[in-house]
Amino acid sequence: MTNAKTISLKNYGITHANFHYQETPEELQKATLEMDMGVETSNGTLAVNTGEFTGRSPKDRYIVKDDITKDKVWWGDINIPFEKEKFDALYTKVIAYLNEKELFVRDSYACADEDYKLNIRVINEYPWSNMFAYNMFLRPTEEELKDFTPEWTVINAPGFMADAAVDGTRQHNFAILNFTDKIALIGGTGYTGEIKKGIFSALNFILPVYKETLPMHCSSNIGEDGDTAIFFGLSGTGKTTLSTDPNRRLIGDDEHGWTSRNTVFNFEGGCYAKVINLSEEQEPEIYGAIKAGAILENVVLDDNGNVDFADTSITQNTRVSYPIHHIDNIQQPSIGKNVKNIFFLTADAFGVLPPISKLTPSQAAYHFISGYTAKVAGTEAGVVEPVPSFSACFGAPFMPLHPTKYAEMLSKKMKESGVDVWLVNTGWTGGPYGIGTRMKLKYTRAMISAALNGDLGLYSYDKYHIHSVFGVAQPRECPGVPTSVLSPRATWNDDEKYYTTAFKLTNAFRENFKKFEGYASEEIRRGGPQRYAF
Repeated sequence: MTNAKTISLKNYGITHANFHYQETPEELQKATLEMDMGVETSNGTLAVNTGEFTGRSPKDRYIVKDDITKDKVWWGDINIPFEKEKFDALYTKVIAYLNEKELFVRDSYACADEDYKLNIRVINEYPWSNMFAYNMFLRPTEEELKDFTPEWTVINAPGFMADAAVDGTRQHNFAILNFTDKIALIGGTGYTGEIKKGIFSALNFILPVYKETLPMHCSSNIGEDGDTAIFFGLSGTGKTTLSTDPNRRLIGDDEHGWTSRNTVFNFEGGCYAKVINLSEEQEPEIYGAIKAGAILENVVLDDNGNVDFADTSITQNTRVSYPIHHIDNIQQPSIGKNVKNIFFLTADAFGVLPPISKLTPSQAAYHFISGYTAKVAGTEAGVVEPVPSFSACFGAPFMPLHPTKYAEMLSKKMKESGVDVWLVNTGWTGGPYGIGTRMKLKYTRAMISAALNGDLGLYSYDKYHIHSVFGVAQPRECPGVPTSVLSPRATWNDDEKYYTTAFKLTNAFRENFKKFEGYASEEIRRGGPQRYAF
């Protein structure tokens, strides 16, 4: 995109910096290479190393406590308050730092539905960070740029290091949301995910508080009959992979809003996928999207510029960002109607949850608030056996309001739309991590297709078995999936060990839910596991 107009950054205090406005991905990739900040792979994809941080840093995410947020935000370990005076002082220091730099500026927007559009200006220290913003936010036309007025601004200074003792941060990196000034201030980290998650967090406050719209950490796609499916899931559960389906048009892979008109819209203009162990055979759409214009993060290349997707020596959180049009089968604009199915994805490393089960409305609300997945040995220091991991609403780090606010909105929408809700275990079968094996992707795809096509049928005793511990309805048969796989207990060949492990997980659910019990309705509380170990 060529420069559409001359802009000024003086209202941000940026007066001396040279800056490049609205540069094309080709220009930004060239600048990255010239500044020795990245390399090209054998097929021309840009590969960068994000430095010290290869993932988000949730303990360094703050929200300015002011008149807008003080009585609405759920303050605590997730939404950490930051003083307005400290923000202003830190902002001044960051701007002074940027005034000495060559900057890259981009105007873009979030929310594909015109009625919810949020104009965003992104000011970056690095060219590849600006290229990431091109990939991930929605791209205005030349005509739209002529009258463009930013509502929110992302100021991104990876090279600026805060002085924790003076600036009020925990350490040298920070990501701070200021709802009064409408600024996301990011410093000390090159991890690009902080840029998109800053705006996602802002929308997670704006949409429910002011727009009667449920923000969701989910992917979605739409079928030939116009039925929309939503996939909730934390990182590593298959959210991007399973929604990228050659038989359905992709709406988006990570962040959406569900409106009072029962439409679902993508916040973004791109995808940000994990690429650990990526293969063309297993995930052809994502593999094919990695080409010139995409950005690979923290991958390892051989001498010929070929990517080793199995190499996790830098991080397990290897990533690629690409504009959504790198996927062939997409919905344009990124809006869907007629929500028919919701999938909660969990990578259960204990291997005790059914590979697919149908949830009642109360179970759906309970599992949504719980947001369960599991960490496996080796992903974090000190993790030697599966550890349950709960993230409320499948996205707690990005949710400024109390989780029950989002759960109540979801519950209401599920009832109004008559949607079917499924819990899908993309994790382990035949035993826990280290003993069992990861659920085959082809089986998970077959189960999801069966749910979407109506092949799993309405609930009846002949077609479903009620799990004796978790109380969920697991289908007895599914096209394309061996019957033995559908019963997690049967895959273990050791009932005593299976039930011991299952009870261990139910106790973890119960312990986690204690912090929500005072806020949750009786209906939601009834949705939890049926039996516990004592």
